[in-house]
Amino acid sequence: MSKSLVSWGLFAVFVALALGLQGHAQMFVFAGAVGVAKALVWAAWLAFVGYSIHCSRRENLFKSVRGIARLYWGRQIIIDLYPGVALVLALIALHQGALVMLAWLLPALLFANQATLLYIAIHFESLLALFTP
Repeated sequence: MSKSLVSWGLFAVFVALALGLQGHAQMFVFAGAVGVAKALVWAAWLAFVGYSIHCSRRENLFKSVRGIARLYWGRQIIIDLYPGVALVLALIALHQGALVMLAWLLPALLFANQATLLYIAIHFESLLALFTP
């Protein structure tokens, strides 16, 4: 079994658990200006996952990362990715506490923005409430 198939299987399990354990009735309600923004987040997540699946069918991720890591810009991109992931993990801790953040830690490290965008999409309204008076 290919590593890609295993990783996509793990991702599917993660998505099912995230939606099953943290999903809620308003998750797919797209009313008003907030609804448009939430729809854009869901669309970005779907597009990102779709493109990632397309890429995994064309190239081996692990070989590609090894090649990218040899380049200065490749290392910069890899290094740049994880502070962004760490910021979203900090937001998760602020939003739902350290235990929930720990539950999202491994998926976020493995799947990066595919996991963090899913969290933001699921909790869009309550995350907005953190930043609005």
